[in-house]
Amino acid sequence: MKEILQRLFHHEELSSEETRCLMLDIAAGKYEKEQIAALMAAFCMRNITVDELMGFRSALMETCIAPDLADYSPVDIVGTGGDGKNTFNISTCACFLVAGAGYRVAKHGNYGASSVSGASNVMEEHGVHFSADADRLRRSIEQCNVAYLHAPLFSPAMKSVAGVRRALGVRTLFNLLGPLVNPCRPKHQLLGVADLSQMRLYTQLFCRMGIDFAVVNSLDSYDEISLTDEFKVITRRYERIYRPQDLGFMPACPDELSGEGSRESAARIFDQVLQDQATPAQQQCVIVNAAFAIQVLKPEKEIAECISLARESLESGRALKMFRKFIEINS
Repeated sequence: MKEILQRLFHHEELSSEETRCLMLDIAAGKYEKEQIAALMAAFCMRNITVDELMGFRSALMETCIAPDLADYSPVDIVGTGGDGKNTFNISTCACFLVAGAGYRVAKHGNYGASSVSGASNVMEEHGVHFSADADRLRRSIEQCNVAYLHAPLFSPAMKSVAGVRRALGVRTLFNLLGPLVNPCRPKHQLLGVADLSQMRLYTQLFCRMGIDFAVVNSLDSYDEISLTDEFKVITRRYERIYRPQDLGFMPACPDELSGEGSRESAARIFDQVLQDQATPAQQQCVIVNAAFAIQVLKPEKEIAECISLARESLESGRALKMFRKFIEINS
């Protein structure tokens, strides 16, 4: 580790094999937490390369528990986190709109490391008991179109860095890795990133991984489509900047998307959205994220049609029905 740190401090790049071996050693508990913190800090000082990130990912995928959900062709909806916005759980909520529209979701998530409420926090607030049992996951995705994969149960290697991540409380290379290590290896993904440099990084990664994707970024640094500003979308087929008005939405104010500082309040807003009782801004940002996830699965559909499908899922109550069935199965 000392040699690796010296190289990173001198702005040298590592090969994918070097970062793969480094991650395997971290997973094996070979390093002190102070060394891991220094490694994270070093990568905070410069942009990580595609090869470096692929090496870290390879190690995590080698050591993960991998349930087989390929037959369901699910989409994952996730953000890198670490944008400092403390929004309510927009991506997780969007999963149930996608499910209500008739599509399958394999959501990979964790507790919030740099935000008040991560995906696993809002699940726990609703009484969800996490499981790595493949039969239970299949039953969930068959009966309510959503399976939830709580990252620590599937990626034991990440336990080696969990404490350091919590102590640092800032976005690190492990925020970048999280969206890449869904253990069921979905072939479709909607990913929200906090800045434009990450868009390029993930676009290259996803092309190398051979999956269908949309990488999205709100230009005011949200790691999802917030509708608080213009936002950019990159897919295999197009690259475009949208204004909220282009898609029939009103611009939102940042305060309208806040999780209000606690897990309980974030969960309350989550429920209000699915019950069709939230504010227009809260509902619209969930609808638009769900819409782009649907388009990842069905690229032949125009985004206007995908928005209609997501909105109908919410307003008809089907999204809420899927969520209640999910709670029933997973509690």
